[in-house]
Amino acid sequence: MPPTDGDELPDFEALCCDGETFRSTHLSAAVGDRGAVLVSTGFVYSAIAQNWWKRFQKYGWDDFEDVPVLGISRDGPYAQNDFLRWLGRPPFRMFADVNGEVSEALDLLTDRDHMANVATPWRSVFVVDPDLTVQFAYVADEWIGPLPHEDVEAAVADL
Repeated sequence: MPPTDGDELPDFEALCCDGETFRSTHLSAAVGDRGAVLVSTGFVYSAIAQNWWKRFQKYGWDDFEDVPVLGISRDGPYAQNDFLRWLGRPPFRMFADVNGEVSEALDLLTDRDHMANVATPWRSVFVVDPDLTVQFAYVADEWIGPLPHEDVEAAVADL
């Protein structure tokens, strides 16, 4: 079962991309002084991911104080860095989950029909405090729905 409010996220380690470079980073090292927003959108250049991340900029998520917005996608670090540059270099960072180990640790992977042995994570968002305890959790139950951004913003304000 994916994490819910009150659960502690595993302190996974994966390549973290910033639009220029990437390096192996633990989640705990990427979290800000107040916490973080962790977003899983599958693949970075999917239509849904493009829509969501552009909206995050419109919502002002790149201005959260001491609360970084961190993505997780199944793409490699070069694709993620290219995507971050495509977004215009916001302060977002992304974890490369090429083998699906992070998504599996979060119990988000699901098999995709017509994608020949490919599993992708459910689109989701977690607001965590500095100790990686989930303060807000949302896991989509369908592929194209909008993210409840007001709830995320309220959870960030409460950190």
